[in-house]
Amino acid sequence: MSDFLVSRATKEKLEEELKQLKIVKRPLIAKALEEARAHGDLKENAEYDAAKQEQGLLESRIREIGDKLARVRILEDENITGEHVSIGCMVTVKDLKTKQEEKYRIVGEEEADFAQNKISLRTPIAKGMIGKKVGEKVDITVPAGLLQYQILKIEVAAD
Repeated sequence: MSDFLVSRATKEKLEEELKQLKIVKRPLIAKALEEARAHGDLKENAEYDAAKQEQGLLESRIREIGDKLARVRILEDENITGEHVSIGCMVTVKDLKTKQEEKYRIVGEEEADFAQNKISLRTPIAKGMIGKKVGEKVDITVPAGLLQYQILKIEVAAD
């Protein structure tokens, strides 16, 4: 299994979610199941079916978070120098075709949010830029075609 790379804040968010699911949500679903069982015949009991389905989804999410936390590796800002593109950096690039500048923050999978220009290190764009330095040109193949960027600036991104 590979490391699950996240910021300290994301790790803490996952730990809090796991705690809420186990301490708050799990007992609520158990109570809903108990009440649904009390209504009698389970074959035609929609409340029971819904509670069982919710329980299954809850336990699946608990396992998923537990797995991620077991593999977590926290990205420490002091390990990110800004000398080359790496996870945790904010990268300003110039699209050599459109001449427009774009900014991307390279993050772990859990933190990716394209609307905020946070891209997962597993995306083709991030993979194409990892290890590159300011001034370098990169060709990146994406499903829509070929992107050609020049790296203009690398910053250590602040959370």
